[in-house]
Order: sequence, then structure tokens, then C-alpha cells
Amino acid sequence: MASNSISAHEETYREFYQPALIIPGCSVLVALILSIYLILQHLRSYTNPTEQKWIVAVVFMVPVYATESIISLLFPRLSLACDILRNCYEAFALYSFGSYLVACLGGERMVIELLENNSRKQLGKQLLEGADENRSVHQKSYRNFFFQPCILGEHLLVIIKFGLVQYMILKTVCAFLAFLLEIFGVYGDGEFKWYYGYPYMAVVLNFSQMWALYCLVTFYNVTHERLQSINPLAKFISFKVIVFATWWQGVGIALLSAFGVLPKEVKVQAGLQNFLICIEMAIAAIAHVYVFSAEPYQFLPVSEYGRVTTETSKEALKLEKGPEEKPAMLERTETKVESPGTSVTESVQDIVLEGGQHVVKDVVLTINQAIGPVEKGVTKIQETFHRKSVSSDGQEEESKLKVEQHVDNNL
Repeated sequence: MASNSISAHEETYREFYQPALIIPGCSVLVALILSIYLILQHLRSYTNPTEQKWIVAVVFMVPVYATESIISLLFPRLSLACDILRNCYEAFALYSFGSYLVACLGGERMVIELLENNSRKQLGKQLLEGADENRSVHQKSYRNFFFQPCILGEHLLVIIKFGLVQYMILKTVCAFLAFLLEIFGVYGDGEFKWYYGYPYMAVVLNFSQMWALYCLVTFYNVTHERLQSINPLAKFISFKVIVFATWWQGVGIALLSAFGVLPKEVKVQAGLQNFLICIEMAIAAIAHVYVFSAEPYQFLPVSEYGRVTTETSKEALKLEKGPEEKPAMLERTETKVESPGTSVTESVQDIVLEGGQHVVKDVVLTINQAIGPVEKGVTKIQETFHRKSVSSDGQEEESKLKVEQHVDNNL
């Protein structure tokens, strides 16, 4: 009976396989054209490297997802390898989006000043409301990350960076661990069984991703007023939907298969996931063209170079004066300085070199932050054993002295 159902699913899969490739194929083509066009626009108008390097990294997620998904559909045997690469870049894209928000605020120093000012204002408000000073200072602890993140000040940025980078590290490590487990046949992609590695990795990555997204949401809530000029909500939603939806989409397909709603064949599960991602990337590419537009970087407020252009817009209005309405014309003139074009090669070099150095620096810092408490714990354990050994040696010497004195007294 089970073999008949499997063969039926196989026949259905083969029947709809070729026609189903048309829709994701067209979707991938749209996603690639729009994303590459947008990336080239940023590379040609690379006037703000601190921001645009991270924009390019975020936008490049769409071509990566779309390409790997269509390859997985065409060559199902490469599905796991493509999934590993996709997961690695997803973690990097999440880190890039956080770095982009920091860059839009003027860099880490400006963010630290902003957070410290918010912290002083919040603590000052509590003091004015009658709170105890010692209590206010005591409240500046890490548990307030969930309740009053503004109080943390500079420490808030440290926690958020740690949350983003830990996901990037864990996602990469788990991706390659999944590849090794698959080689030995114990990964079980989509199988919720205790003797497979997939359910354990799903739990770890789910917690890690939720923590990273929560850090990103917290940072947005604290700084969104200063980010109004870049329309942060649209950017945040467009990015979060890609990362959050694709992950839970895969978990949902695996759960539906486990409960028998969908076929349990890994080929069918992976095919459905990749099919949906191809369509979703086309939608994401269209959204990115408007959300991460290169137009703000094509004009500079002040520059010694470039071509000055003047834009005049007119709008018809009606003025009410008593019972009568008189037509009026509102004319607005804007002067912009068109930025000179930049070399695509130089822009790519800056993204790779400067961005790579920034990533390595943050990864090393995060690893040191994770190792620090462990080293302190080991040191405390060693000190405890040393004190016990010293005290035990002292007790032995005292007991020997007492025995010698007792023998002398008896003699």
C-alpha cells in the first residue's frame, strides 16, 4: 500500500515537473534582471560607500535565492548543496541589513552617542518621577533588553551586534554540519525523528534566528525616529519577510509532510520549497527596486563636481475666499547636484575589501565576547580548586603539628 502511494506521488511529480518549471523559470528571470539592474545602479552611483555596500549585499540576496532555487529544481541532487549556500548568505544578509541601519545613523560612534543620550534621558525621567538613584543605576542591566532597552545605552549596541553575528556564525556552522551529516546518511532533511540531525538543527537555528530578528526589531524600535529619512519600515518589512517567511515556509512544509498532509518524499518537499521561493524572489525584486532605490545616491547636496540640475514642479490649487473659489498655482523649484559616475570595478573592490574587513572584525569581536565568560568561569573554577587544595594542605600541616605536640607531651 505504501509502495503504491509512493509510486503515485512519483508519477504526479514527473507529470507536473516540466510544466511547473515555466512559472519559476520566468520568475527567476524577472528577479535576476531587476536585481542586477538595481545593483548596477548602486555601483554606478557609489557616492556613499558606508551605506551602499550593505544595500548591495542585501539586494544580492534575491539573485542568490533565485539562482539556487532554480538550480535545485533543475538538478534535485544539488538541492542540499544549494540550500547550504542559501542559508549561509541569508545569515550574512541579516547582518548586512543591521550594518546598513547603523551606517544610516552615521556609524557606530554616532549610534553609541544616540543610545547613551537616550539612556541618560530615560534614567533622568525615572529620577524625576521619584525613583531611587541606586535603583535606576541597578536597572541598567541586561535583563532590561526585553523591558527597557533604552536604559542600556552603549551596551544595547553590543547585544544587538552579538545577536546578529551569532546567527551568521551558527547558520554557517550548521550548514556545513548538515552537509557532513548528509554524507553519513544521518541528516534526514525534513524528517522529525530523534536519530536524525535535522530536528536538532531546526531547534537551534530557530532559536538563533528568532533572537537575531528580535535584536533587529529592538534596534529598529529604538532608532526608527532617526531613520525616518530612509523610510525604514518599508525596508524592514521587505527584508524581514524574505528571511522569516522562507525559513518558516520550509519548516511548515516539513511539518505538513510529517502529519501526512503532503507527501513525505524529500524530493517533493524540496521541490515545493524551491518552487515557492522562485516566485517570491520575483516579488521581492520588484519591491527592492522601490525600497532600495539608487536615486537618493545619484544626487549630492553639495559637491565640487557634477552637473547642476533644476527641477520645477507646478501644482494647481483652489483658494477659498468666502463663498467663491479662486484658482491658484503653486510652483516649487529644487536644485540638485548630479553626482559623477563611479567605476563599477572600484565599487565592487570597496564592497569586497572594506565589507570583508568589517565582517571579520565583528566576527572576531563576537567570538571573544562568547569566549570571555567561559574563560572567567574556568578561572573561577581553578581558583576554587586552588583555595581548597591550599586549605586542605594547611589542615594537614596543622594535624601533623598537633600529633607531634601530643607525642611530645606524652613523652
